[in-house]
Amino acid sequence: MTRSEKVIVEGLLSAMALTAPAFLFHSAPRFPGSLPGSVLGIAAALLFVALLTYTLVKRQGRVKALVTGRVSLGQVLTFHVYAGAIGAVLGVLHSGHKLENPLGIGLMVSMLLVVASGFVGRYFLVELGQDLRDQQRQLSVLRDRYDSLALAAAGLKDELVVDPSGLRMDHLLGAISDLEFAIGARDTLKRSLNGWVVIHILAAIVMYTLLSLHIWSGVYYGLRWLP
Repeated sequence: MTRSEKVIVEGLLSAMALTAPAFLFHSAPRFPGSLPGSVLGIAAALLFVALLTYTLVKRQGRVKALVTGRVSLGQVLTFHVYAGAIGAVLGVLHSGHKLENPLGIGLMVSMLLVVASGFVGRYFLVELGQDLRDQQRQLSVLRDRYDSLALAAAGLKDELVVDPSGLRMDHLLGAISDLEFAIGARDTLKRSLNGWVVIHILAAIVMYTLLSLHIWSGVYYGLRWLP
């Protein structure tokens, strides 16, 4: 994910998060079935169906060859990210801040899990991995500097050995200890989040199942805005 993608997606997710308090202070039970509410719901549903494009392109060799001849897989993934974030925002707006039944609640929760787990895998873990690599490089440099100072101090007594940058051995040792702790904490977090793809897939299966039931119930019970 590029920096611009990150900013846009974070903005969309922030907009979605900011609508959460509205569930406590505002409710429009008839809005989802109205014309504007239905337009939002249909748009959200179409975007979530469009998310399957990435899976199809990635898993089906013939489709991949056909599509990637025109656009890159990275561009398809970018569309996947944008469609998921925008679809989630539209889905929250479509709800009218009123979830009256288990179907609606389950659909909302699974939708948010799909978006959140996708964001973790697409951006957060990538950033975390890059941070870990940077810190490991820093740790290697600090250890080399400490080893050099320790070797220089081996034959000296009661003399203070200082690194060319001005750091003493005890300062280097403290910096190494702090960095090792930070690396350990980040590595633990990274390993705990490595199962994001399982959560993402399971949440998507639940979401598409509930979305199908939601669409069926809307058609079965009628759309109020139709003549």
